[in-house]
Formats: sequence, structure tokens, C-alpha cells
Amino acid sequence: MIKRIVILGGGESGTGAAVLAKKMGFDVFLSDKGALMSHYRELLVKYDIDWEEGKHNKKLFAGAAEVIKSPGIPDSAPVVREAKETGLPVISEIEFAGRYTSAFTVCVTGSNGKTTTSSLIYHIMKKAGLKAGLAGNVGTSFARMVAEHDYDYYSLELSSFQLEGIVDFKPGVAILLNITADHMDRYNNVLQNYVDAKFMITKNIKDSDAFIWCGDDKITSGEMEKRDIMATLYPFSLKKKYNRGAYAENNKIIILTQNNSMEMTMEELALRGRHNIYNSMAAGIAAQLLNIRKGVIRECLSDFQGIEHRLEPVLRVHGIEFINDSKATNVNSSWYALESLNKQVVWIAGGVDKGNDYSELEDLVREKVRAIVCLGKDNSKLIKAFSNIVPTVVEATSMQEAVRSAYYLAKNGDAVLLSPSCASFDLFDNYEDRGRQFKNCVRDL
Repeated sequence: MIKRIVILGGGESGTGAAVLAKKMGFDVFLSDKGALMSHYRELLVKYDIDWEEGKHNKKLFAGAAEVIKSPGIPDSAPVVREAKETGLPVISEIEFAGRYTSAFTVCVTGSNGKTTTSSLIYHIMKKAGLKAGLAGNVGTSFARMVAEHDYDYYSLELSSFQLEGIVDFKPGVAILLNITADHMDRYNNVLQNYVDAKFMITKNIKDSDAFIWCGDDKITSGEMEKRDIMATLYPFSLKKKYNRGAYAENNKIIILTQNNSMEMTMEELALRGRHNIYNSMAAGIAAQLLNIRKGVIRECLSDFQGIEHRLEPVLRVHGIEFINDSKATNVNSSWYALESLNKQVVWIAGGVDKGNDYSELEDLVREKVRAIVCLGKDNSKLIKAFSNIVPTVVEATSMQEAVRSAYYLAKNGDAVLLSPSCASFDLFDNYEDRGRQFKNCVRDL
């Protein structure tokens, strides 16, 4: 009898899982409480997959053997609780996709830097001539990649939401960049719940596997003292020296793995800012573990162009530099952005607050921020946090208004930084839409 699989959610993850399940010969049904985007409808039609939108059918789980849950749907959702109450296993798309590929996976998670690092690792893989794909929380879903391609290697960006549903999935190399409070609304405002989700990346790794982690990150380091991680450990740091991993010394980064070592000067690195030195270290360790030649690693760490919406230079207008950091959807991302700039800043911030604590930004804001433009439907928390620190705090209800206000508040030599610290869904479709609107408005000045 053909096994029936029900998929909850019809975005990139859900439709990718549906395509893979169909190709593997399962009876597939996809259900989304909201409306599907047109290109996902077309994909389901193309693969002859049954689906519903705008509801969850009362008999949704009848005859089902397994449920694949999209990462945006929390375990607390009634439809997920119903599935579990009927005794059905509920897994993630990552878990499902992992069953159908023998490719070697380098998996990257962390509160910040995971898109940059996973993209950098992919860049190195490609330049090294490996048959590789980039998937997960960036671009195409892992399941759809497995369904439509035959790669030998994957660089996977994994969010805490994607890691929640892992059962047997095991990375070849696991990377945890950092942990700072994020998505607290999802985790009942309990930081340990979020930490536990991030550490799911280590759940199935063994002695022969590698775990790369930041020795300077307080939360990660504290958690490492409590856990017995069954893997070869490769910490990286700007403050400490390691016999294995990566560290900084005399304005160089030194990368040490089992039987290999290499070094580069900080000036050679393409990505600027302290956070990007960490990202380069993590990617360099992973690349050495893949036995990629040092010359290729060095070349890639020095020519990588970065990613859209992450500290992306846009234009300089009358001596004012405009920087798109729309991907900064939490406070720590904005901390890194502000920390990386050595000039006065007009900061555009705001959106959907996810339980943010802005206190960690106070010293940097006091030192560097000339004015704040609050861009969101409800800016009260931002205004309360910074109105006594920054002399000028104004509100905007559109990107055009925010950019124009920032332009008039900035002076020659300043930077206008879009680094919202918040999700985008109050005024924009997503952070990409927010970033592209910002760039278009800057070009229209």
C-alpha cells in the first residue's frame, strides 16, 4: 500500500517536501491555512500534487502515516497538536530530505551570520570544483534540491525552527556561530528553549563528525560546559588561542585542523567587521575539513562579495553612505552592524518586535547614532528605549518617508543604516521586500 504523507504549510519548505515526497512515490496531500503564492500553486500542479488552502480539512489526517511540518508553524498550533494527539510522527522538511540523499552536508546555524557563512562555504565548494548546492533557510528548500538535483555536497543554512523537527538527520559538519535572544515570542520568552533548539544541530553527530563553534560567544560557551558533544570540536575565537579550530594573532587568522593549517591577514578578508571575521573563520575551518586546497580557501575568503540585504552598500549621496542591512531582524544583528561602522549614523529601525531587549545597544547608540528613524506600525518600544539617549527620534510609516527623513537628518560623512532589529511583516512582505524598497528609495533621492 502507498504510504500517505500530509504536509502542513505551502511555502518553500512545504512545497519542496511535497515535490520530494511525490517523486519518492508517496501519496501526498498539502494543506495551508493561508493562501498559497501563485508560483507554489503552479509547482504543485506541475507535479500533480493534491492540496488545499485557506483551511485545514477536518479529515486531514485520515489514513496518513506521517506529517511534515513547515518551519513557520509552531508546535503549539492546533493542527500540529491534533496530528500528535492522533499518534502521527511530525517531522521537519530537513529530516525528510536527509533520508533521500547521501550527499555530505555542512550545516550552519546561529542567531546571526548563518546566511553569510553558508553562502561563503558554498562559494568555496563551487570554486573548488565540488558538485555542490546551497539550500535550507536560504534560497531553495533542501527537499526540493534533493528532488531536482544530484549534488555530492550541500551547504545548508538551518534556522532554529527547521532544527526543531529533527529525529535522525546528521550533519557531516555542524556549525553554531552564536546564540543571542531571538524569536522569544516563539519560545515562550524562555531563552533556554531557543538554546535547546539551536543545539539540535548536534543531536546525532558522532566522534567522527565535526562541530565548529564560537568560543567567544557567552551563551554557546556556557552551554558547551553543560553538554557532552559527541564530535571532534573546532572552536574559533578572536580572544583565545586553540590547538584546533581558529584564532586571531598579530592581525592574522590562523586555522588549524587535524593535519592542516593556514593563515591569512585580516586585510585579505573580503568581509569586514568583527562578526565577519568569525564567519570567515568558521567557513575556513569547514573548508579545511573538506580537504579543499589552501589556495582556493584563501582566494574565496578574499573575493567573496557578501549577500544582499546584509550590510550591503547601496549608494553615496552628497557624501552620505546608504547601507542596506534589512536582514538584521534581531537586536544582535543591529549591534554588529553599528559596531562595524566608524562614522556617525542615522539609524532606520523598527517593525514587528519579537520580544526585543534593546539595552545591549545603548552604548553603541550613544556613541554613534545621530538620529533614529522608527519605521513601523507601532514604534513605542523603540521610542521608549532611545528617546533619552538620541537627541532626534522621528517616526515614518513608509520606506520613502523613512529614507527622505534619514537623508535630511544625516550630514556629509555620515551613514544612513537600515538595520531594523525587527521582523518586516507589518509594512512589507519580508525582509527582502523591505531591503529592495530601501534601495529603490535611495536611488530616487
